[in-house]
Amino acid sequence: MNVTEQTLVLGIETSCDETAAALVMGGYDVISSAVSSQVDLHAQFGGVVPEIASRAHLELLNPMIARAVVEAGVSEQRIDAVACTIGPGLVGALLVGVSAAKALSLVWDVPFVGVNHMEAHLYAAFLEDPTLEFPLVVLLVSGGHTMLVEMRDHGHYRLLGQTIDDAAGEAFDKVARFLGLGYPGGPAVDNEALHGDPEAINFPRAMMHDGLDFSFSGLKTSVINHVRKHPDVSAADVAASFQAAVVDVLVAKARRAAELVGARGLALGGGVAANSLLRERFLTACADGGFHGFLPSREWCTDNAAMIAATGWHRLRSDGPTPLDTGASPNLRLPLRP
Repeated sequence: MNVTEQTLVLGIETSCDETAAALVMGGYDVISSAVSSQVDLHAQFGGVVPEIASRAHLELLNPMIARAVVEAGVSEQRIDAVACTIGPGLVGALLVGVSAAKALSLVWDVPFVGVNHMEAHLYAAFLEDPTLEFPLVVLLVSGGHTMLVEMRDHGHYRLLGQTIDDAAGEAFDKVARFLGLGYPGGPAVDNEALHGDPEAINFPRAMMHDGLDFSFSGLKTSVINHVRKHPDVSAADVAASFQAAVVDVLVAKARRAAELVGARGLALGGGVAANSLLRERFLTACADGGFHGFLPSREWCTDNAAMIAATGWHRLRSDGPTPLDTGASPNLRLPLRP
């Protein structure tokens, strides 16, 4: 297949608790994007329930695909390929999207492209700024992953650092749950921190000067221990101090990574990239270090299908269609190639 700037890809995302579909042309031009969040379904449980997520995807996916096609104002015959997340993620949730994508691929007689969810987050920045230059360092922070990735070119990645225990987003969720701030934890802590003093409590900055790997498990434990010893402490001060500790480490290591590899730019990706303090400090660090800093809009930070379609376009161009016997892979790793 000849992949061009006119190639239109339908993206499907069902890796966790967002049901999404989008149409992207040429790998960068978002024609339409439809997302249905399941936050309200899982809020009463304080986290994502896999079985509930899978059932919701079954109900919502077809309407989201139809909405994306209608909003794009194109016919189904105009779609040139179908891309979907094959991992990592919740296996049941992934299977809903994979099954639907394969079915559409067969019915429409177009290529099927399996996409790595982590790779797709790397491409979120390119949806708004296709002119980003390589080498580019991406700080990818989400509920399940925290990593620093060097993008040397399209499809060429090198892992510079990653968490050795809890991901940053996981730490936000656990602290929010402990403080009784609600779900999802990231936005809850962010909002509570607006009313607190980030210097009220000196929480540890683990591994701050030790390589490019991260560790947030000890910080989470430190928060819990502090609150138990000081039960009258302000939740806002705890949230602000905890958030500052996470952001300090993330930003310092991102800047260090960019300096080490001689990157032209720094970009954020993943759900935690929507955090207000992280976005502010990140841009300040980029300006101080002389890097081209880029922040995706918040709609491209959280799970969406536009980044899936964009990545699918690049993968189709470089590798061709994905075999239809490829299944969902809940523990799929980022494809590394120097």
